[in-house]
This record gives sequence, structure tokens and C-alpha cells, in this order.
Amino acid sequence: MITATNLTKNFGRFRALDGASFHVGDGEAVALWGANGAGKTTAIRCALGLLRHRGSVRIGGVDVRRDPRAARRQVGYVPQELAFHDDLRVIETMRFYARLRRVQRERIDESLETVELARHARKRVRELSGGMKQRLALALALLSDPAALILDEPTSNLDAAARRDFTALLRAQKRSGKTILFSSHRIDEIEALGDRVVGLDQGRISFECAPGELVRAADLRCTLQVVVPSEQLDEAMRVLRAGGYAASRNGSAVYIETLADRKAEPIIALGAARISVRNFDLSADDHSAQLSGGES
Repeated sequence: MITATNLTKNFGRFRALDGASFHVGDGEAVALWGANGAGKTTAIRCALGLLRHRGSVRIGGVDVRRDPRAARRQVGYVPQELAFHDDLRVIETMRFYARLRRVQRERIDESLETVELARHARKRVRELSGGMKQRLALALALLSDPAALILDEPTSNLDAAARRDFTALLRAQKRSGKTILFSSHRIDEIEALGDRVVGLDQGRISFECAPGELVRAADLRCTLQVVVPSEQLDEAMRVLRAGGYAASRNGSAVYIETLADRKAEPIIALGAARISVRNFDLSADDHSAQLSGGES
């Protein structure tokens, strides 16, 4: 459905994309993963024909550079930064975009029902929560009933409950047959929605993997802070180092580096050695990385 081949994009002397190639099959959901500045948003904007680039992108067999309008007609887009007219009502916003896209008015009601905003249609945009605004953006993307959805960090500004609700809406779209390309920093979101992950690093494809393999493919690590009795500190360090863990101590705490999906293993190892673990937590620097691989 979406095929990018040797995408290259420079901003002055800075190369944002460097020969990146990836494919999203019909009905597949593919996540773009990478640090800030890795090239995810640039890849999405090139795929939409919004940026001039070298290489090629085809959507549904249509070359984006040669016929960008025909290509974009097959895609609904949800950007990372939303820009609505706050004084308009939800229904007025939908009607405005429906006229621009020459979409039949029946699709307005259908799209609002799909994203569970129908009962909020008379509200002004400024009265909506962040999660509702994101759902409004999805309703607009669905107006023309496109074959594919492209979303740039769709839940980055939402709280946990709104993230779950929005991800559930996207999963329903996937079940209906929509092709989805999305960028994300969140492991939980990728595991819930994605079929494959494409890693980007400095504009190049660094890996491709299944969502369950992301932690190891991207080598996502965290540091645990574990508190043990002072008289067992030396033995705790011995056990951890014998188990192959990078460990250090500070006061009554032991700091252990481990893969982000293996946080329980050093705790289990200490317990098996009859070392009392009084408390444990992610170190302060890793709280933001718990689900996002270190990126905010």
C-alpha cells in the first residue's frame, strides 16, 4: 500500500533522511521508531508529498511526487500538532473540511460516530479535552474513507486514559482493513497496534522487527535502584555481577542496568540468593523512559 524507496531529504547541510526504504502492506500497521531528530516526521511528510525529496514514495501504486493529489486522496493524516479554529463547533469544523474535500455530508455523521464524538458535535473546539481534539483529528482523517491512515506521534500529548481510548479506535480501524503508518515513542502503543516496527537512526533504517522484539532490537535499557540491607550490599553486588549485570552501589542502594523488558530478572536473582530487597524503583533518569525508550 505504501512503499518508500531510498528516501533522502536535506535541510541545508543537515541530512534528515539518508536512503531510507520501507514498505507497509495492505491492512498492515507499521510503526516508525527512533529518537527525536531520527527522521520519523520527515519520512511521514515526504510520504504525504509535503516535502520535496529524492527517492520515491508510492501509495496504492501512485507516485507521490508525480501525482501528489491522487496519492493523498488515498490517505487520512493526523499530524502531531493539531491546528483547529477554537471558536468553531465540532460539527462546523467537520462541515468545513467536508466541503473542502467534496465529501458527502453523510460521511460527517459516520465519522463522528466512529470516533465517539457524535454527542459532542455542538461543542466548540475550545471546550474539548486533549483526547477529544485528537479524536476530532481522526474523524477528519476518516472523512473521505481513505484506504490508509498516517499518524505522527498520535498520542504523545494525551494522558494514559485518553491514550488507551485513542489506541482502541485505531485498532478498530485496523480491524476494518485500514492500512496504518504511525510514528511513536511508546512501546505499549506499538505493541497494541503495530504489526512491524521500522527503526530510524540519523535518517537511516537501523532495524526492522516485530513489536515484541523492539526492546532488544533497539537495545532499550533502564537503570533499577534497589535498596537492600547494608550488611548484604557486598553479597548483592557479587550475585549481580556473577549474573552478568552492570551494577554499582551508592549508600544503601544498588544501581542495576538491564533491558527495559527484563526489569524483574535481577530482583528475582537477588531473592534466589536470599538477599532481602526492601524497595526498588527506576532511577530518576529512567522514569520517563519506562514506556518510551528514553524519548519524551
